[in-house]
Amino acid sequence: MSRYRPPPLPISNYITPEGEQALSQELEQLWRVERPEVTRQVSDAAALGDRSENAEYIYGKKRLREIDRRVRYLRKRLEAVKVVDELPANQDKVYFGAWVELIDEEEQLLKIRLVGPDEINPALNHISIDSPLGKTLLGKALDTEFDFHSPSGKKRYCIDKIEYRKA
Repeated sequence: MSRYRPPPLPISNYITPEGEQALSQELEQLWRVERPEVTRQVSDAAALGDRSENAEYIYGKKRLREIDRRVRYLRKRLEAVKVVDELPANQDKVYFGAWVELIDEEEQLLKIRLVGPDEINPALNHISIDSPLGKTLLGKALDTEFDFHSPSGKKRYCIDKIEYRKA
C-alpha cells in the first residue's frame, strides 16, 4: 500500500502588516526566549543520568523538536509572504484587508475582515481570503446580494458596508 498524499491546496501569500509583525514576534519569542530555556532544561535533565526513563529529558527533546519545526515554518513563511500595506484604488469593492459588514435575510449583522491564511482568528472575525466565504466576497461591490452555501445551509447576504483602514 502506498503512502501517497495529495499535494496541499495552495494558499495565498498575502499578509497584513499586523500579521507580519505577529509572525515575526512569534519567531523572535521562540528563537530567543523559549528555545534557550528548553535547551537549558534538557541539558539539566541529561546531567541527571539515565535518559531512557527521564521524563523531563524526553519531554524537553520533544518540545525542542516542536519549537524547531515551528521556527523553520515561520522563517520560510516570512520569506514567502507579500505584505499588503497599500489601500486599493477602488474602495467600493471587497479586496484583501477589507472590513465587510454583511446582513443576512433575518437582518442579522455579520462583521468580518478578509485576511491571509496566517491571520485567521474567529474571535476577531478574521477570515481567510482562501475560505469559501472569502472567495465569494472578493470583487463584490457595496449593496450586492449573493447566495452562500455553507455547511448549515444556503444563506443570502447583502454587503452593507466596506471599509479599509490604514495600519
